[in-house]
Amino acid sequence: MTETAAEMPVYMRRSTFTPDPDLARIREEQGVRRVSTSFGIDVWMVTRFADVREVLGDPARFSNARQPGHRPPGAPEFSDDEVRRMRAGNLLMFDPPEHTRLRRMLTPEFTMRRMRRLEPRVKDIVTAHLDAMEAAGPPADLVSAFALPIPSLVICELLGVPYEDRDDFQRRSGTTLDLSLPVDQRVAAQLESRAYMTELVGRALKDPGDDLLGMLVREHGDDLSADELIGIGGLLLLAGHETTSNMIGLGTLALLRHPEQLDLLREEPERWGAAVEELLRWLSIVHSGTFKVTTTDVEVAGVRIPEGELVVCVLPAANRDPALVPDPDRLDVSRGEMGHVAFGHGVHHCLGAPLARMEMGMAFPALFERFPGLREEGPPAEFRSFNIVYGLTSLPVAW
Repeated sequence: MTETAAEMPVYMRRSTFTPDPDLARIREEQGVRRVSTSFGIDVWMVTRFADVREVLGDPARFSNARQPGHRPPGAPEFSDDEVRRMRAGNLLMFDPPEHTRLRRMLTPEFTMRRMRRLEPRVKDIVTAHLDAMEAAGPPADLVSAFALPIPSLVICELLGVPYEDRDDFQRRSGTTLDLSLPVDQRVAAQLESRAYMTELVGRALKDPGDDLLGMLVREHGDDLSADELIGIGGLLLLAGHETTSNMIGLGTLALLRHPEQLDLLREEPERWGAAVEELLRWLSIVHSGTFKVTTTDVEVAGVRIPEGELVVCVLPAANRDPALVPDPDRLDVSRGEMGHVAFGHGVHHCLGAPLARMEMGMAFPALFERFPGLREEGPPAEFRSFNIVYGLTSLPVAW
């Protein structure tokens, strides 16, 4: 399967930073529309900000745990026990109260207080990669030299994953998230990732360290099965580097292509916190998050959706809703925090949001301070579109 707009669902289509214009029309005219995906499955798209918040905030009617009852064409068939084991520990696959039980064990590790304790180490990691870029000299690929390794190293240290394994887990996660690939190839990568995490959890059970996996074994070992530890570790490793690295790469490109916004940040660096929030809103790199399944007949934006249907919340459309901010298609780093849904909303609001904000809040200003002449140079930046996480595969730069 090739990566073309014709094969891509409308909620994933973009032109550089801009979502498909059809999404804005659907948001303005209907709000909700049933569409077919490239996998032969129909879903109900929810596009308005208020409606997206309603769906994300109501796990009783819009379930993450309920199974849709059909498999994508080409997907392998697993037994009920295999499915149960592969879902175990993955917070995105559960509703309260099971979701609440799992999340409660992890929340203390992602508080702002815990993030402040990590700040010196993250600063060291950012500085080391800037030093390496400067020593090597231009040109450089910002993705491979800066945007990808920083979140990868941070999540590796947090989880207790050997950083020397990064090439393999980055390859597996890239395959898992690439929706242009055949389903069986993506599932094979998921199974490889699970086997890898099984090995790491086995080590932690024998000799728990000071990392997050070790903490879970020491403090919650009686409450978590090995399968749950594997699921938790796998989700955090995947989400912990893929999302933030793509935000750093894509956010850098957005600022380079909006020099007036970058000039404002240079003149008033106290705006960087607000700039991170605006980049999160404007880029909305996660197209939709996890699909929901209706547990009863529901009505959204005046549209009736029957029980047992798949619902997708289109985050880029919601975050560019004029009901959220005026002139929503304009990047404006002076807006500040607007309550966007780039991190989701409700019980599944991104657990790692404080970590991602902290990493971006350090990486962006440090990058532009070190290289005030940073610019695109060489082949054009390569976007990856048909992917669960939107972003760049490369960004050639010089300074």
